[in-house]
Amino acid sequence: MRQCVDPQQPFQAFGSETSGTRIALALGMPVLSKPSLERYLQARFGSTAKLLSYGVIGKESSKGEQKRYGYGTPVKLTFKIGTRIHSAVLETMRPGPFGHEHMADRAQAILWDYDSYGRLPRHVKALDVGAFDAKQRLFSLAQAREFFMLNQWSEGTSYHADLDRLAKGGSLEALDRQRTVALARYLAHIHAKKRRDADLYKRRLRELIGHGECIMGLTDSYPKRCGFITHDLLRTVEEACNRWRWRLRDKASRLSQVHGDFYPYNVLFRTGAKFAVLDRSRGEWGEPADDVTAMTINYLLSSLISRGKLEGPFEVLFRSFWDTYVEATGDKEITETAAPFFAFRGLVVASPLWYPKLSMDIRRSLFRFIENVLDVPRFDPKRVNEYCG
Repeated sequence: MRQCVDPQQPFQAFGSETSGTRIALALGMPVLSKPSLERYLQARFGSTAKLLSYGVIGKESSKGEQKRYGYGTPVKLTFKIGTRIHSAVLETMRPGPFGHEHMADRAQAILWDYDSYGRLPRHVKALDVGAFDAKQRLFSLAQAREFFMLNQWSEGTSYHADLDRLAKGGSLEALDRQRTVALARYLAHIHAKKRRDADLYKRRLRELIGHGECIMGLTDSYPKRCGFITHDLLRTVEEACNRWRWRLRDKASRLSQVHGDFYPYNVLFRTGAKFAVLDRSRGEWGEPADDVTAMTINYLLSSLISRGKLEGPFEVLFRSFWDTYVEATGDKEITETAAPFFAFRGLVVASPLWYPKLSMDIRRSLFRFIENVLDVPRFDPKRVNEYCG
């Protein structure tokens, strides 16, 4: 385990190695005390475990004064199991930049450490991996091999069923319009919650390009050659998206609460326009254009499959979604941020891995859309067929 810290932030370390003093690892971190540490050691190593001493390594203070530390505040534990005395180092990771903003980021790094330390010759051994609960109690996760989540059950039908019906020639009904408006207004509602964090906005743009689930992960998943889709074409898309990242990185005021994977399969409609959403992904905060493009590119895809262009009911829904969203939010700037997010979603739906049955003509239209949207300073919802042409 590591501790990522701002070296300018003060850390409190009370006492040197001590048998009874409380230690605050870092501002905002749990407080270590002898009872909590000893309970943890006994749960992990047996009831005979007894904590002898513990303290922050290096530059300890016996007066409780604030001290500044560098890139980590490891705590040395000395304890007895039976008649044998052992020493170990308890390490944590502080929230901060460089991809450590979220609890899941820190958990990922710490779990990786525990899993990998023992496989490198001469590396110190990881004795355990654990966590703090809400009452600052320590508990072990050493038994874990894979993680799971238990979610609430929700009744409903995937929104994709509505698009399938329209693609098969079904008529556009009032309920179709109502549902599209409801989805756009939902995004307007959640995007109204803002966060001031310029570094996090830059991180989300960085992840859009380089994350394994995003643009570079997708381009790497394409076969060596798939008709007209060559490595040169994919590299050109990547490079254009990275230029967009530099264009957008100073728009941090746009950082908003997002869903992160807002597409038809993650929306369950019950009756009328009432719905629940599933499987938010990749972060609680992001660029609103991510959610808007994730949904609206599916109107384009369904229309390309059924009609060869954006027209009929899908054009109505596409335009309605954009108009409703912009009217509800007043966010006209979203058309200036949408391009790399449309590229990301376009790479998904054009992928032979995820959509193996698409014709090459449809893939070509999608790549033209990607390239042309990346090539203009502002996305215009009225020009979609021109972009695809």
